[in-house]
Amino acid sequence: CMRYICALTIAGSDCSGGAGVQADIKTMSALGVYAATAITSITVQNTKGVQAVHGVNPLIVADQIKAVMDDIKPDAVKIGMVNDCATIHAIADTLTFYPNIPIVIDPIMISTSGFRLMKQDALELFCHSLLPMATLLTPNLPEAEILSNMKIYTINDMDIAAQRILSLGCKAVLIKGGHMTGDRKIDRLYMANGIVQTFIRKTIDTRNTHGTGCTLSSAITSFIARGLDLADAIAAAKNYLSQALEAGKDIHIGEGHGPVNHLFKPEKLITL
Repeated sequence: CMRYICALTIAGSDCSGGAGVQADIKTMSALGVYAATAITSITVQNTKGVQAVHGVNPLIVADQIKAVMDDIKPDAVKIGMVNDCATIHAIADTLTFYPNIPIVIDPIMISTSGFRLMKQDALELFCHSLLPMATLLTPNLPEAEILSNMKIYTINDMDIAAQRILSLGCKAVLIKGGHMTGDRKIDRLYMANGIVQTFIRKTIDTRNTHGTGCTLSSAITSFIARGLDLADAIAAAKNYLSQALEAGKDIHIGEGHGPVNHLFKPEKLITL
């Protein structure tokens, strides 16, 4: 019998629709992948910033994951915002029952507007219990600085930080250079086996960058679910995000940082 390629996103809800679970669903759907969700928190936010975060009961988070894993059987999992210890425990403990599934973790710690999304005590637990389960970790520069406990100013700093993050146990880390200034954005993929790959894209001049991290990690998850290897999945996801940024760069939605255009050219759901 035929089935859809499926992905599960475990993340927070963004009521303004540009980031979080909403961005994940739009991205996965646009890339022909059936999206299932486990919601970890309800955020109060819009294009101007995050006003509040309300966590979902960790037992409910665990049960959502189990319900999807047992029935829909996704081909890949993306983990986004987790902001407290109990939720991290719930996710890690539940996913141990489903080994061999690729897991992409976007370690969301601070919102673009500076709102702290992962509590300090949760960071240590995250590094010990959830991070080692990651097929790929996708921190931006501020997140990579927190995880590696060092400042990153240069590509050489990025290389040192990556080794520190890999030593925590994940299989690969993609450090996103979006916060470095200049006309090019340089992301670097570091594999536990020592392979390093660089991805370079021209900087797109737009204020509509809300949810870019969520969108990229969801796109990578989608392409992994579709069967691409890690480096190819990242390259394809970067291409999708660049096109989504380009397509939405001049659109006015909200008074702050608007969303990308996730649906510039959606694909039909892929069946196997």
